[in-house]
Amino acid sequence: MSERFVVVTGGGQNIGRAISKRMSEDGWRVLVLDVAEPKEADFVERYFQVDLSDAGATQRVLSEIAGEYPVSGLVNNVGIVKPASFEDVDPEDFDQMFHLNLRTSLLCAKKLVPLMREQGQGRIVFNTSRVTRGKVDRTLYSATKGAAQSMARTWALELGKDKITVNCVAPGPIGTTAFWSNNPPDAPKTRDIIDGIPVGRMGEPDDVANAVSFFLDDRASFVTGQTLFVCGGVTVG
Repeated sequence: MSERFVVVTGGGQNIGRAISKRMSEDGWRVLVLDVAEPKEADFVERYFQVDLSDAGATQRVLSEIAGEYPVSGLVNNVGIVKPASFEDVDPEDFDQMFHLNLRTSLLCAKKLVPLMREQGQGRIVFNTSRVTRGKVDRTLYSATKGAAQSMARTWALELGKDKITVNCVAPGPIGTTAFWSNNPPDAPKTRDIIDGIPVGRMGEPDDVANAVSFFLDDRASFVTGQTLFVCGGVTVG
């Protein structure tokens, strides 16, 4: 099997780190774009330090990657959450969240899809969220993730002829530093979240990585334009 390179945005921590590690185990050579350097991550082929909310810096790094690596996989993972009720939503957060959570995906794809076309195939996976089904205090976050799922379906239609598949993994409650910072362990609302998960446990970053692995697999070439909820059953009821 020829070498396969995958770009993982925000691949240095939490879910992104789990995805990067799993991709390496699957035989991919992993290129991580993140503002923070991954620690003890010998599974990363190369790390590029970049603020992905900065379009110019992001494009420069992507140009460097495109000039050196025949990338055939892209995982649009990076994102931030700023929980706020409708009354407390700050319009000043709009640009930052859309630029990081959504524009980054477009910048990456614009630079890397031509490489996938040259190779005759490619895989793009978005890490979105179950909040697209509705969740309080997530006005801007749910908007960015819903837009990402819509964009992915459009790309699936347009890039299918190039044998490039585009899919989404939508996690539910996953035990990351972001989750626990937004949901204090002792808070009644947090207990309600955990108690409401049908499978009876919190999700782990590896649960998300497993789903991403499926979509990136060569054997998933007939699956495109789909969203897989990795949520322990939260979205069913």
